[in-house]
Amino acid sequence: MKTWVMDKVDADLRFEEREKPKPGPGEVLIKVVAAGLCHSDVGYREGVIPIIVDLPIVLGHEVSGIVEEVGEGVTEFKVGDEVAQAVKATDAPGVSRDGGYGEYVIGNVEMLVHKPAGVEWSQASAATDAGVTSYSGVVVHGGVEKGMRVGILGLGGLGMTGARIAVVQGAEVIGIEPREEAWQEARDRGVSRVVKDVSELAGEDLDVVIDFAGFGETTVKALDAVKFGGKVVLVGMGKLEFDFPSFDFITRAITLQGSTTLGKREHLDAVLKMIADGDLTITSADIGFDDIPEGLDRLAKGGVVGRLVARYDR
Repeated sequence: MKTWVMDKVDADLRFEEREKPKPGPGEVLIKVVAAGLCHSDVGYREGVIPIIVDLPIVLGHEVSGIVEEVGEGVTEFKVGDEVAQAVKATDAPGVSRDGGYGEYVIGNVEMLVHKPAGVEWSQASAATDAGVTSYSGVVVHGGVEKGMRVGILGLGGLGMTGARIAVVQGAEVIGIEPREEAWQEARDRGVSRVVKDVSELAGEDLDVVIDFAGFGETTVKALDAVKFGGKVVLVGMGKLEFDFPSFDFITRAITLQGSTTLGKREHLDAVLKMIADGDLTITSADIGFDDIPEGLDRLAKGGVVGRLVARYDR
């Protein structure tokens, strides 16, 4: 099978032909149809995010494809099933084992879901991480539900998806984004209004603000936008260390919640259902397998809107 291999940090991916892996007990072999490119893969390549297994590794954790072989004890999935693999920081293709920048991956059935027939392959792959990351920030950790007033801070790819998920949940959604060119898309997705800076929402007593930017001052300013007993959810990692004023945090009983994907099938199922029902579309663009290294370079330079997805069926 064809693969793109990461041998070491700060080096280009290397093309290599390999044998197909064999699934063990509780595993399936997936023929990859689509593999999303993620900023985390740029972080692995640059050494910003630690790799938990020995190098070399085939990156690519946003995987959807077709079951080609099942391991011992697998009854929930059969050969020919169309599937997507849920992701968590310690267990996923491209994280704890070779991933989707190769033509075949091993899937863990405990984190595997059936792809709904109406969901396009690129959307299924983007849902596994980009979609579930947004869903986790808004629903799992943000607790957003009908009738709440919610701020979505940062309307990039994840934030725009998160804004739409909050709208689908029935919340009134206010976007915070300095780039005015993103405002109309936010309104098209159901956002009620957009402001440039979260400081403009000080005193508005929002139920929750989900910070998809994470530049330190964005999180700090968000404290003033939520109500007594409100919540600020931190998803973005624009800045990994910052000063945090504790007085308002303590005296106004505010919850500061970190958010990441938990690798639960029900979360991926929920995102795929939104897509299948026509309630959610994740912005993405398709590329070919041979374009993966160049695609990661584009991600590293910040020149990508939404998700790049490598398609192996084209």
